[in-house]
Amino acid sequence: MIMGTTSKTRRTEAEVTSFQASPELSASLQQVLVDLIELHLQGKQAHWNVVGTNFRDLHLQLDEIVDAAREGSDTIAERMRALDAVPDGRSDTVVATTTLPEFPAYERNTGEVVDLMTTRLYAAVGTMRAARGRADDEDPITADILHQLIEGLEKQAWLLKAENWKV
Repeated sequence: MIMGTTSKTRRTEAEVTSFQASPELSASLQQVLVDLIELHLQGKQAHWNVVGTNFRDLHLQLDEIVDAAREGSDTIAERMRALDAVPDGRSDTVVATTTLPEFPAYERNTGEVVDLMTTRLYAAVGTMRAARGRADDEDPITADILHQLIEGLEKQAWLLKAENWKV
């Protein structure tokens, strides 16, 4: 190329745009967001009200699950913003749209909490797997983020449900 000539490959300002999530991907990520927020809240409910054998270890393990859910919800909400989607984590929205089963009130023994929280972990993972399937073709970056979150929560589910295994 000769100095002073204009390149034919240079884009104009108007040609440069950001990637925006489709309405379907935005809705999938919104569902992941509310389920992760609900997982965080249910994990704290379990953490505060678990009693019985192996209480201390389970109490601490529940905090790890809560932290993973909280960090995951933040990651998803920030990804939504990067894709020009608007996350809605208001409590009314979470209650109205979560797919996680309701968590029972009052104290719960350790064995029951293990089963309850394992079910909720797999429910959240199911939501993420569905969203990842939708993201695979549209946005591989989002699919990769979901993959990492799924891997982490499935590990938490395995570690948790092992508490009740009998051999």
